[in-house]
This record gives sequence, structure tokens and C-alpha cells, in this order.
Amino acid sequence: MILMSDPRVAAIPVRECGEPLVDVRTGPVPLLVDARRSDPAGAFAHLRERVRDQLVAAQDRLPDGLRLLIVEGYRPLNLQAQYFERYAQGLRTAHPQWTAQEVGDAASRYVSPPEIAPHSAGAAVDLTLVDNDGRELDMGTAMNANPEDSDGACFTAATNITAVAKANRALLTSAMAAAGLQNYAFEWWHFSLGDRYWALLREQPVALYGPKIWT
Repeated sequence: MILMSDPRVAAIPVRECGEPLVDVRTGPVPLLVDARRSDPAGAFAHLRERVRDQLVAAQDRLPDGLRLLIVEGYRPLNLQAQYFERYAQGLRTAHPQWTAQEVGDAASRYVSPPEIAPHSAGAAVDLTLVDNDGRELDMGTAMNANPEDSDGACFTAATNITAVAKANRALLTSAMAAAGLQNYAFEWWHFSLGDRYWALLREQPVALYGPKIWT
């Protein structure tokens, strides 16, 4: 599994295509969005246009009675930096013997380093599956469970979850992969398209999206 902090990710050049951020709650096929990560400006519900379109394509691949539930898309750089530093500080406190590299690598299993964060490019989305009544499917852990508290069960290929949860994760991952989105193996809920991590895993020469300033 390749960490977000892997030097090969940062080495991918960005050729910003200038594609706009769009609100996934609007458009020809509005997507279902949860409010748990909402912000007053509604930034959390925005993604690059192609990412939104491919989420619609992924949803079309799901069995009848299931939908995607979007929890968080775009995340401003300053908020990403706060998330990363808060989690890294907790790791430093728990493991005072760790080097800065070890802290950074461990933190990046759960929060991307701000300088390459796909959420801040509008290229990544955190999501899950729901049924027609809006009930979330059993995915083995809560969304945003961290590796320490979940004993690694948040990793997409974790074995310490039920067969039902494994099947639900496989269903989600398969639909998203078929639509061109890349899962981050340390977080079953995180998928991206067009960012540096996606480019590395998909053997693309450049990333399509760099950090985007919210206006």
C-alpha cells in the first residue's frame, strides 16, 4: 500500500486543467450529500466537474436500491493543514520516540499532507453507500475511523471486519474503480480522480488538478 506521503506522489507534476468546482447537489443528476461535514459556504459539497460526473457514473453501476452518500469533497488548504497537524501532534504525544518522518508517514495514513492533499484540489471525496431509505450500509467501521482506534479495520482490505462489510466495501470499490476513481487503501471511504495520488496509481504522467482556492 502506497502512503500519501510517499515521495513518488509529490514527484508527480501537476498540469492544472482549470476545471471548475461544481456543487454535486445540483446538475443533471444531483448526488445525495450528508451534512456532517458541512460548512457555511457549502465548500464541502463541491468537486471538480469531471469528478462529479464520474461519481454519477459510479452510482449508475450500483445495484437497484443503493446510492452514494457524499460526506466531504473539497476542503480548503488551511483546514487540511489543521487536520494534519492535529492528528500528527496526537501521534507525537503517543509516540515521543518517533522521528519526524515516522510521524509524517503515520499521519498520512489518515490525513493527507497539505502540500499534496487531493481534497484541497477538489479531486477527492469521502463517501459511503445508503439504501433507498437513506440507511448507511455496514462498511465495517464508521467513516473517518483512524487506524489506531479501529485496529486497522479502516483499511480497505482489512480482514478484521464481517463478511457483510467486506462485500459492501467490494461493491463500492468496484463501482468507483469502474468509473475511474482511485481508492486510498488506508481509508475505505476515500476516492480520488485527477490528483497526484491517482496519477501515480493509474500510471499517468501528470496530475490534472492542483490546489484550488475557494472563492
